[in-house]
Amino acid sequence: MSSADDSRKREIAKVSFQKGTQAMGKENWDYAIEMFGQSVTLWPDNLMFRQTLRGCEEKKYKNNGTGASMAGMRLMGIRSEVKKARGAKKWPEMDQAAEKGLAVNPWDAQLNADVGEATGQLGYDDVSVFCYQRAVKFEPKNKEFLKGLADALARKKDFIGAANCWRKVYEIDPMDGHARSQIQAMDSQAIIHKSGLEDAQTTREVQRGYEESVKGKVADEVIGPGDSPEADLQRLIRKDPANAANYQKLADLYRRDGRLEEAFEMYAKAFEVGGDQVVKEQGEDVRLDILRKNLDLAKEAAQRDSADENAKQGVAQLAKELLDQEIEIFSRRVDRYPKDLRLKYELAQRFVRVKNLPPAIKLLQQSSGDVRIEGPVLLLLAKCFLQQKQNGLAKRQLEKAVDKFNPNDHPDQYKECHYYLGRLLEEEKNLEEAEKHYTDVLAVDYEYKDAQKRLEDIQGRGGGADLSEI
Repeated sequence: MSSADDSRKREIAKVSFQKGTQAMGKENWDYAIEMFGQSVTLWPDNLMFRQTLRGCEEKKYKNNGTGASMAGMRLMGIRSEVKKARGAKKWPEMDQAAEKGLAVNPWDAQLNADVGEATGQLGYDDVSVFCYQRAVKFEPKNKEFLKGLADALARKKDFIGAANCWRKVYEIDPMDGHARSQIQAMDSQAIIHKSGLEDAQTTREVQRGYEESVKGKVADEVIGPGDSPEADLQRLIRKDPANAANYQKLADLYRRDGRLEEAFEMYAKAFEVGGDQVVKEQGEDVRLDILRKNLDLAKEAAQRDSADENAKQGVAQLAKELLDQEIEIFSRRVDRYPKDLRLKYELAQRFVRVKNLPPAIKLLQQSSGDVRIEGPVLLLLAKCFLQQKQNGLAKRQLEKAVDKFNPNDHPDQYKECHYYLGRLLEEEKNLEEAEKHYTDVLAVDYEYKDAQKRLEDIQGRGGGADLSEI
C-alpha cells in the first residue's frame, strides 16, 4: 500500500472516530460501534481506537459481562471463521472475524486472545498486549492466554511483565519446564535492558570501541548499535566478558535462527562464566537438537542409497547416541525436578525403547498422576506389563486407559487399547467381551493387525497367543 493510500485511510478513520464519539455521547451505541469498528478496520494498529470500541461495546450491553442474548449460539459461526483464518495464516481476516465476535460479547476471553494473536502476528504489539490482558483478566488461570501475553510483552521489551506472566504459568502448572526456563530468560533480559541503560549510555561507549576495531572502513558500512542484535550482543560481551546474561541472550538468538552449534558454544560459555542451572539445561537441550538434526541428515542419506551399509550403520550409531544422551540428561532432571511428571514420562519412554522395564514401570506409575497424559501413560504401562507376561496387571491398566481415547482424536491409541484388551479377554476365554473389543477396532480400521481374522473365528479358537512380544 502506498503512503498516500495509508494517509487517506487514516484520515477517514479519524472522521469515523469523531462520528462514533458523537454517537456515543447520545448513547446511540449501535452507530457508535459501527463507526469505531470502521476506524479500527482502517487503522488497525491504533490502540486508542480499539480501547474505545471495546468500551462502547461494553456500555451497549450495560456491562452485563455476557454480551448479547444467546451469544454462545451466535458466536459459533464466527469462531469457525476465526479458526479457518488462523489455519490459513490470514491474520487480517482473523483479526476482523474476532472483532466481529467481540461486538456480540466483548467479554469473551477466547475472542480477545484471538485478536491478541492476530495483531501480534501483524506487528501491532500495543494492541496485542491490550487484548491479551483482557483475555487474562477474564480467564486468569488460562495458561495459553498468559503465554500469549508474555510473548507480546517481551516483544515490547517489557521483560519484567513477561517474567511475571511466566511465573503465573508456573504457579498453575509446576511441571511446565518451559515456563521455568522462560522465567530465568526473561529475568536475564530485564537486567540487560534495565531502565534503558543499555541504549542510553553503554551503547555509545560500545560503539566507540567497535568503530575503533574497524578502522579504515567507510562509516556508512559499519553496523551501528541497534542495527544488528547479534552485533550488539557481541559488543556487550567484549565490553563485559564476565556477564553470563549476554552470552545466554546471544545463544538464544542463535538457537532461534537454527545456528545450533554456535548456540551450544554460547550456552557453554555462559555457564562457564557464572550461569545457573537453567543455562546448563538450555545447552543440553541444544546438544540434543544437534544430535537429532544429524540423525535426520543421516536418515536422508541412507534413503538416497538403500544399498549403502555404511549409511545404515551411521543412522544406527547416531540413534543410539541420541537415546543414550536423552536417558542421561532426563535422568538428572528427574532427580532435580521430582514433581515434573511429564519429564518422568519422557524418561520412561526411553527406558522402554532400551527394554529397561523396571525403572520404566516405576516412572510410569508415578506419571499417571498427571491427568493430561494419563491415557498414554497407562497404555505404555500396560505394554510393559505385557512384555513381562504380567497379563493381569496389563489388563487393569488397559481397562483404565481405554476410556481416555476416542477414535477421532486418538485413533492409534484407541485401536491399540481395544486390540490388546481383546487379546487378553480371548486368552481368558471371555469370547463375548473379546468380540466387542475387536469390533471396536474394526469399526475404525478394518485391516488392523489380525483383528478381522480373530473376530471371524473367535468361537472356534481355544485361547490366545503369547502376548509378551507385542
